[in-house]
Amino acid sequence: MLPDPEFLLIGGVAALAGAIVQGSVGLGLGLVAAPIVTLLFPSLMPGSMLVAATVLPLLTLRRELRHADLSGLRWAFFGRVAGTPLGVWVVAALSTRVLGAVVGLVVLAALAATAWSARVPRNPLTLTAAGLVAGATGTATAIGGPPIALLYQRESGPRVRATLAAFFVVGALLSVLTLAAMGELPPVQVTAGLALTPFVAAGFWLSGPLRRYLDAGRMRRAVLIVVGVSAMTLIVRSLL
Repeated sequence: MLPDPEFLLIGGVAALAGAIVQGSVGLGLGLVAAPIVTLLFPSLMPGSMLVAATVLPLLTLRRELRHADLSGLRWAFFGRVAGTPLGVWVVAALSTRVLGAVVGLVVLAALAATAWSARVPRNPLTLTAAGLVAGATGTATAIGGPPIALLYQRESGPRVRATLAAFFVVGALLSVLTLAAMGELPPVQVTAGLALTPFVAAGFWLSGPLRRYLDAGRMRRAVLIVVGVSAMTLIVRSLL
């Protein structure tokens, strides 16, 4: 059964815009599209966005895989595996309002603490913790990129995008499979997510000029802005 035309129009435009942001900065699909889909089509969350979110990082990896920090991501993946069941539990048993507000405030605090520091510590402990938070929030709200992005904020554009893409591919698949195994992924959410994939692919293609602009020494500022807006989005969504 195809999603209704209203979802394709509104959700598709939101996915297109989010894909342009993520195709250039490394994250942003969930930031732009997830709040709109949650507000207008709550029955399609979080599955529709998680399904759509598997496409864009695959396109990024096809172009920039060689830049990914795969060794560092081993620890983040460990945290992601631990955090995913927590996110499923939140979806099944709790309102995501408290989780969104708390995580948003934590991300804002981390953003304030790291924005003026020489370098964010990136070690097994911080990578595992970031993966844990990303696993819980990514599964429950489809916004899980900020914790990892903060750890790589001073890296080059290709390294940020490729590292986040590798994390997102594994994370999104893990969340989708876990939700399905626990009976929290209705078929209508999968269909809706698949319907958004052409918009996501188009947004990736359109992100080229912005990507080249940011790679000319502007990447860190863009990452911090997107992370900050992500945190504020989680907080505002929770309050609403």
